[in-house]
Amino acid sequence: MSQPTSLTLRLTLLFSIVATIVFLSFGWIMERSIEKHFEMGDIKELKLISNAVIPILQSVDAKQDAAHLQQRFDDILIGHHHPLLRITDSIGKLIYNSPELDLTQIPIPLSTLPEQQLVKKWQNDNNHYRILFQPAKSNTGMAYTVMVAISTDFHQHFIANFRLILWGMVLLGIFVMGLMSWLAVRYGHRPLRYITDQISHISSNELSTRLDPHDVPIELSNLATSFNDLLMRMDKAFDQLSNFSADIAHELRTPVTNLMTQTQVALSRTRSNEEYQEVLYSNMEEFERLSQMIADMLFLAKTDNKIDPIEMEDVDLEQEIHSLFDYYEAWAEENGVSLIVEGSVQLQCNRLMLRRAISNLLSNAIRYTRKGQDVTITLSQVEYSASIVVQNPGEPILTEHLSKLFDRFYRVDPSRQRISEGTGLGLAITKSIVEAHGGSIHATSDESKTQFQIIIPIDSE
Repeated sequence: MSQPTSLTLRLTLLFSIVATIVFLSFGWIMERSIEKHFEMGDIKELKLISNAVIPILQSVDAKQDAAHLQQRFDDILIGHHHPLLRITDSIGKLIYNSPELDLTQIPIPLSTLPEQQLVKKWQNDNNHYRILFQPAKSNTGMAYTVMVAISTDFHQHFIANFRLILWGMVLLGIFVMGLMSWLAVRYGHRPLRYITDQISHISSNELSTRLDPHDVPIELSNLATSFNDLLMRMDKAFDQLSNFSADIAHELRTPVTNLMTQTQVALSRTRSNEEYQEVLYSNMEEFERLSQMIADMLFLAKTDNKIDPIEMEDVDLEQEIHSLFDYYEAWAEENGVSLIVEGSVQLQCNRLMLRRAISNLLSNAIRYTRKGQDVTITLSQVEYSASIVVQNPGEPILTEHLSKLFDRFYRVDPSRQRISEGTGLGLAITKSIVEAHGGSIHATSDESKTQFQIIIPIDSE
């Protein structure tokens, strides 16, 4: 697939096309206006001569001296721009004809001659004329045809020269406009080139770079702001990835170190079968811990990248909670904790995934609830969503830690003591499961209780 045309070329062509249309329209209008001006001037002069001839013809009688009549017509033509006059009667007899041109060559349009006036153009060799035909009648009833002509050669030469200059200026204007458009677009794209230059210097080690929205035009300020937000998210993601890698290394180091130490101790001297068996059982516990951690990490990768589609089914949450209570009943009794469920709600979800998410919250709640107190799970419907609240009394979690509880391997204090036992991924898995169902989870904590609330659309897709 070929690369799209550059934005500079597109805008330059667009401006050039617009300039061409404007200049051509302007030139055509100007040319037509000048032609119309000359035409109106010629017609006005033709009518002046015709209107001066008509009264004379109306007063003509048979006794009128022909020489005197011709003199009067000659006087009328004086003062005009070399007009030509020809007058004939109804039988074609010539009454008057200008000597400069034989107007008998001009056909009289008898079939179309109106009762008033008719103006036409006529060309003789390289000469051009505008001619007015005017019928007239004398007091004696004699009919005449008056033909008045004016040469338009001067106008034609003027318009031809004007047209040459005009269209030359139009073409020059189009070229200049295209060049100026290109320069203007290039200048207008300077902020884009500035942003591109800034972006080209950004690398994984320089994600702290930010674009100043005040250094770019207002049209690009949103772009700069959005790009800064993108860099901020990328910077945060790189930090999380770096911390995640460090946390993985730390988590893997402990069981691997234990395995190596126990194995080295076992091999340091000859031992009995019972002692070797004890070492193998201890190593198995570390292997199980490693296996669980790897399984949890794979589960998070699948949910984050939506590798496997989620199979939905209708689930009665109250019934699922009671099943979890049966599973944790022995442990809860051992810790002296009572398990309570309130309310009921049904929704579409993946039964096993949601069961695992609630199980992670429930196990944490049992672990941190004092003896003789209750862990309560409250189910309800909030508009078109299901609400699942897991609540237990216990030591409060500081506010600065609440927003990070769901980060993978997050530690509350620098000593890297995790909030809960296990792989350190339980709450992160819970959040991934909830978000995979289109829901959300958040935690609150005070002196009296710690509470986790899950909100999931009832018809999750």
